[in-house]
Amino acid sequence: MPTYEMPILLRIMRKPDSVETLKRVANSIFKTGGFIRKIENWGEKNLPYKISNHGTVFKQAGYFWFCFDVPPSSLKDLMDEYQRDVDIVKTTIFKTIQPKEQSCTLQEELLPPPYRSNVAEILEKYKKTKDKSTYKMNTGFDYYPFSR
Repeated sequence: MPTYEMPILLRIMRKPDSVETLKRVANSIFKTGGFIRKIENWGEKNLPYKISNHGTVFKQAGYFWFCFDVPPSSLKDLMDEYQRDVDIVKTTIFKTIQPKEQSCTLQEELLPPPYRSNVAEILEKYKKTKDKSTYKMNTGFDYYPFSR
C-alpha cells in the first residue's frame, strides 16, 4: 500500500469535539484496510483566505496532519466522506514520493565538480547528444551570417 499525507482543517471546536472528529477520520481510514503512521497537531491558526463550507464562512481552523497507508482504490470513498463531514473545513490527500537512495560520501562532495562521478556522467551525456551539424537554414551558407 502506498503512503499518503493528508493535511486537514477542522472548524474551531472544544477539545472533546475535535477528538471525536479525529476519531471519525481515523476510523474511516481503518475501515478501508489502511493504517495510520503519524498524526500531528499544528494548532489553531488563521486561514490565509476565507473558506466557505457547508454554508458557513471560516476564518480560523485547527490544522492537523495525517500520514497513513491505504489502498489506492479507497481514496475516492475517503475524500467523499471527508467532504460531507460538517466538522471538516478542508482536506486534500497527497501521495508521498519516496526519495531514491543515493550513496554519497563527504569525500566525493568535497571534490571539485569536474572530478565528481555524477557530474562526469552528465558531461558525457551532454557530449553525446550535442548537435555537431553546421548551420544551414534556407541561406545556402554553411554558417550563421549574423553572428559576430
